[in-house]
Formats: sequence, structure tokens, C-alpha cells
Amino acid sequence: MPDEASHLKFRKSSYSSPRHQDCVEVADTPGTSAVRDTQNRHLGHIEFPSTEWAAFLRDIKADRL
Repeated sequence: MPDEASHLKFRKSSYSSPRHQDCVEVADTPGTSAVRDTQNRHLGHIEFPSTEWAAFLRDIKADRL
């Protein structure tokens, strides 16, 4: 999926480990959020509707998951 992801601008999560372990990267586009594993970029990414990603982050921050 590298060609499909070339238009995405991924950023590493601020909660990722400083040693680059357990890292998650996110790219936001209009209406969706793409997520991938930093150590396995070659495996591609998954996309979620932005509203679902925002709800997931709210629940994580509220310690509901």
C-alpha cells in the first residue's frame, strides 16, 4: 500500500515510546483518520471515519477502554 499512502502525512503519536517501540502513526484527511504501525509501515494502514477516531481518543483519555 505504499502508493496509496503516499498522499498521507503521518505523524507519530506523542504517547509512543522514546525507544521507537510500540509506535503508532496517524494521518488525518477530510472525513477519515489513517493509522499504521511505525515498525511495520510496509503492511499499510487502516482508516476510520474521523468521528469514530475522535470518539476512540475521547474514551482513551477518559480511561473508558
